[in-house]
Amino acid sequence: MKGDIILVGEEHRNAAERIIDRLLDEIRATDRRYTMTVAGESGSGKSETGQALADALEARGVKAVVLQQDDYYVLPPRFNDAARRANFAWVGTTEVRIDLLDEHLRLSQEGAESINKPLVIYADNQIAEETLSLADAEVVIAEGVYTSLCEHVDRRVFIARNRLETMEHRMKRGREDFDPFIEDVLQTEHEIISQHRGRADVIITRDYDVEFVTV
Repeated sequence: MKGDIILVGEEHRNAAERIIDRLLDEIRATDRRYTMTVAGESGSGKSETGQALADALEARGVKAVVLQQDDYYVLPPRFNDAARRANFAWVGTTEVRIDLLDEHLRLSQEGAESINKPLVIYADNQIAEETLSLADAEVVIAEGVYTSLCEHVDRRVFIARNRLETMEHRMKRGREDFDPFIEDVLQTEHEIISQHRGRADVIITRDYDVEFVTV
């Protein structure tokens, strides 16, 4: 998302280092482009962890590209907020073109040189399109609340922090002022996303410790 604020901290880098140390041999042994997802609730550190994973890979000579689920919303930010307020049933996976994100992961695995993807321009309340080169990428990382639902994924990372634990971080991101309606949205998202933990290969705990489930 153009205009997004990503504040990568030491906790994100430490977790990413542990994850990549564990996965590096598997990534290098894979005979096609490798894909990962990073999922969790709003403000849990998905964007930061996704970027930290890419940085950790780059430091080991492995080029990575990060896809943000925020670019795959059906409606631009302010229109999406209005749709939620008009009909609360809009909140959830129907807001997101998760099928398109999954298709882009599939194309990534199959060796596509580039993808034409949506690009949300937050300040302009607009969804544009951009061509993202994958020519040199060996790993594609998709981060976002519902990315665990994607099927064309080699390893899934899940950040186990809830909406109350992430409030301070959300305020730092500066997306919105405190709004009781948004808290209701986040509670609904929590009820959905908490069910996705069982799909994860790697769990990042509330304290940013790393637990390997099936790796």
